[in-house]
Amino acid sequence: MKTRYLLLFLFSLVLSASGLAGLPPIDRDEARFVQSTKQMVETGDYVDIRLQETTRYKKPIGIYWLQSAAVQLSGQGAEAPIFVYRLVSALGVALAVVAVAWAGTGLFGGTAGLAAGLVMAAVFATAFEGRVAKTDAVLLACAVLAQGALAQIYLAARRNEPSQPRLAWLFWVAQGLGILVKGPITPLLSGLTILSLLLFERDGRWLARLKPVRGLALAALIVLPWLVLITWKSGGAFWQEAVGKDLIGKVAQGEESHGAPPGFYVLTYSLFMWPFGLIAVGAGLQALNRLRDDFRVRFCVAWYLPFWLLFELIPTKLPHYVLPAYPALALLVGWLLTLPAQEAEAPLKKWQVWLRWLTAFGLAVVTLGLAGVSIGAPIYLDGRFMPVSIVAAAAALAAGWFGFSRSLAVPPRRIAAAAISAGVAYAVLFGAIAPALKPMWLSPRIAEAVRQTRPCGDSVLASSVYHEPSLVFLLGTETVLTGLAGTARHLLADPACAMALVPVADEERLQDLLMREGKTATRLGVVEGINYSSGDFLDLALYDISRPQGGDEK
Repeated sequence: MKTRYLLLFLFSLVLSASGLAGLPPIDRDEARFVQSTKQMVETGDYVDIRLQETTRYKKPIGIYWLQSAAVQLSGQGAEAPIFVYRLVSALGVALAVVAVAWAGTGLFGGTAGLAAGLVMAAVFATAFEGRVAKTDAVLLACAVLAQGALAQIYLAARRNEPSQPRLAWLFWVAQGLGILVKGPITPLLSGLTILSLLLFERDGRWLARLKPVRGLALAALIVLPWLVLITWKSGGAFWQEAVGKDLIGKVAQGEESHGAPPGFYVLTYSLFMWPFGLIAVGAGLQALNRLRDDFRVRFCVAWYLPFWLLFELIPTKLPHYVLPAYPALALLVGWLLTLPAQEAEAPLKKWQVWLRWLTAFGLAVVTLGLAGVSIGAPIYLDGRFMPVSIVAAAAALAAGWFGFSRSLAVPPRRIAAAAISAGVAYAVLFGAIAPALKPMWLSPRIAEAVRQTRPCGDSVLASSVYHEPSLVFLLGTETVLTGLAGTARHLLADPACAMALVPVADEERLQDLLMREGKTATRLGVVEGINYSSGDFLDLALYDISRPQGGDEK
């Protein structure tokens, strides 16, 4: 049993390894998280959260502490490269995969647990989140640990068996850590699961096994010390921003251009559950038809359905918001494997058959899309064909083929083949193709141009128009994000060392501002490409006022 968990843990780490170092910092969320962590290490202040001079109170402290620990353990301090920060997410996904297998083993047996772990390790959602340094991978681990403990307590109660005391403590520790990582999401998931079971069964006596009084005290002991400190240090601003603006704002209306109508997670499901979306839908539909017959299945449905429905109703939507619900589908895939073929193939209702066909269409679209992107992106963005793209496309097509099954009863070897094929596709796509798409990685190219042309070892850059946080992470906290007039003031304030990044189209206006003080800017190089965060094509030039005219470098 322990060997199985170790193999799943290592399999997940291998699936997340490619791209950890090769992918530049991704704007905007990841870059904001890592820059705020970097500033913690620079200042030694592990209570407050800041992005340059601005407070960043949208999320609690947990992920910053974990990333800071990784940075300190690396021995490189604030100069640690991006992959050090991302290791936290890779480990978070690996822990979540093992926790899914543990929960599945407790509910449905070892084979089901192994299959559920393979599914969770290889879906696109965890493949992506395991490679970016933000909250969601660690949140997933906390959520699955809490839900896995809750499931086994519930299972023991329904069987009139004693439950292990440590499960209650694990549940509450996971709740506390989940709150420190991303606020109320873990308690919300467990609360909705419990409420759904209560409404269906009208029996809540098993909840006493959670030791709620002592458990709440334990969770409070984990969370309250930092909350008290940040409340004191921020003067209450943390609560105003985290709850008043971020949480309530997302519930009340679409925030940060991420508003979407209900149905958004239906449309993104086929991508984020790829290549197992069709298999998981088949398992979920069979589970719905057996709600009254199997309380283990009932728990998984109560885990997934209410959480998904709630987030469909909330105006602000991003695909990863429903990630904590996906493990329930992985568990149901494992459950379906345990059924005799005749039961697994039980007829579906007419609307369920149509839903399966729509999901099959979604699987085909995503599979062909990933294969097409693997080959087409380098040609479109960089004007060249990458031979390794054939490997990624072939692996994506193979994963889609293994994930496509007209039969509801899917053998374990098909799940393993889909997981391995998807892993190969991710390895090439994230590890080789994406990092090579030079036009979309503006910040690393700007940072390299600055290092090659800076007049002083400690030159500070002021950037007009291009304000992505990845630029700050790569060039340093002192980097100035300003307007055109601000870049001129920056150059004049330190004529020997200062540098500016300005759109080529604004060069004449920059020269006019400098001429008022008798200065002229020298163009040191040009960087052009696509700002994928905004979709804009940018033609940017580096300037200083310390030397004669230089040449352009594209």
